Amino acid sequence: MSMCKFLVVNGVVSQSVEVPPVSSLLETHPGAYTTSRTHCNASCLLFWERHLRRLADSARILVESRPDLLFGLGDKRVFSKSHCASFSLWESVICPRVDDSLRKLLPIALKGRSSKEELVITTLVSGNLRNLGDLDEGDGKQDRVFRALDVYVHIGFYVPPVFGDEDNCGRLAVVGRGRDIARAKFAKWVRQRKKFEGLKPPLVNEILLTNDGDQILEGGVTNFFVVCRKDDSSSNPENRFIYEVQTASINEGVLPGIVRQLIIEVCLAKEIPVREVAPSWSQRELWEEAFITNGLRLVQHVESIQVPSSLELKNLSLLADNSWKEIMASIVGWDALSDMREESCLKKSNSAPKVLVWFLQSHLAFFV
Repeated sequence: MSMCKFLVVNGVVSQSVEVPPVSSLLETHPGAYTTSRTHCNASCLLFWERHLRRLADSARILVESRPDLLFGLGDKRVFSKSHCASFSLWESVICPRVDDSLRKLLPIALKGRSSKEELVITTLVSGNLRNLGDLDEGDGKQDRVFRALDVYVHIGFYVPPVFGDEDNCGRLAVVGRGRDIARAKFAKWVRQRKKFEGLKPPLVNEILLTNDGDQILEGGVTNFFVVCRKDDSSSNPENRFIYEVQTASINEGVLPGIVRQLIIEVCLAKEIPVREVAPSWSQRELWEEAFITNGLRLVQHVESIQVPSSLELKNLSLLADNSWKEIMASIVGWDALSDMREESCLKKSNSAPKVLVWFLQSHLAFFV
């Protein structure tokens, strides 16, 4: 994979030989951000307009509720009404600046791309405290927003894994509580989630968050879904849909992921039952499959979920000893824990839910 990285800051292409990795950019600057990628050998941008709208919305949410996360303030300083009012035009100011930066950087990045690589595009909108203090009440609203924000566009490279491949399955572990201000995608979470990443057991490639030890909210960088048998399926075996897709609602405290919303739209369009409710760990016997979504992986099937011996998540120190037990593994028949589990999993691997997840993944292409 190409190691080159490219960066534009406020419309100016960085001439630095050593452009920092995107993780460093997000860890050293406050603000709202979004990450997307190209598709089909970099021939198109995936869901770009949706990403821009969420970026602007995340910035608006931060300035209204947690300006410290946008401007890097040492405290949760309260903005004046005039400052907040000037941020009513977020989308009309942010989106053109991002598009302009991308137009400058995209041709350069495409030249550095190797075969089979896609471009990963991360856009960060960060508050500029110095310019914020200089804003004059007489300035036009758009000009005030423009000057109060710094816009970074970072491009790297990514080889998408093959969907359904055994090596590309999600191996998840429940490790901690949900995020604050979950509706916004903000840079500080990149640092905050590191404490959870350090708690996960070996081979786990994504964490899960829950506030009460039962309702699973989301992953560290993904949204979480299950395909669940309906409670009344046994009483109505002829029902066309005995399963439903479940994922936590935005109001329960999860990020409004772009692919999350697309999965819901696909389900509704194809009349597949879908319910926005946090999957309940206590009802895991009804789970037939699980999958996670985000802007890079799109849809990733879950192979296993691990939990601590105790789910007393109110005291995170209980998780520090990594005393894990795997209570649900190989949902689709891979690497079963025992002969009994292998038999049941192999049956599930040929059932409707597996077909359903493949169906959902393939239909995302209609939204490109």
